[in-house]
Amino acid sequence: MTSLYDFSAPLLGGKQQSLADYRDKVVLVVNVASKCGFTPQYAGLEKLYETYNDRGLVILGFPCNQFGEQEPGTEAEIAAFCDLNYNVTFPIFGKVLVNGRGALPLYQWLRRKAPGLLGVQLIPWNFTKFLVDRSGTRVQRFASTTEPADIAPAIEKLL
Repeated sequence: MTSLYDFSAPLLGGKQQSLADYRDKVVLVVNVASKCGFTPQYAGLEKLYETYNDRGLVILGFPCNQFGEQEPGTEAEIAAFCDLNYNVTFPIFGKVLVNGRGALPLYQWLRRKAPGLLGVQLIPWNFTKFLVDRSGTRVQRFASTTEPADIAPAIEKLL
């Protein structure tokens, strides 16, 4: 696998989504959770999406329950939470693993392309963000502590 476009993943509800459908877009991939200290970042992610979607940004949210069981809900509960609390309009995928043997292949690729601090490939917590350019190949990683608004300059450079 050589680019983001080589992968697919199930959306909430189970429909398989080819990431090739996001060709020529700037893509921000985020592992999300509804019971995390960083959960309020949903609001900032939605603001980024509303601001830049018309210019070619797409945000892909991947619920993950690997960190402190902070995403325990069913897919229906996740969808309702995102809608009721943050009016999320960007795509939310089915629950995934981001680390370990069962990690979604997309996340295995992202971790290799953009390792974290000191070259560590593992994702340390929810709301780790990966920014992928329009070619689907260049990846930049942002920590959970990075607020979505702080990523705006990097997004603008790629748009």
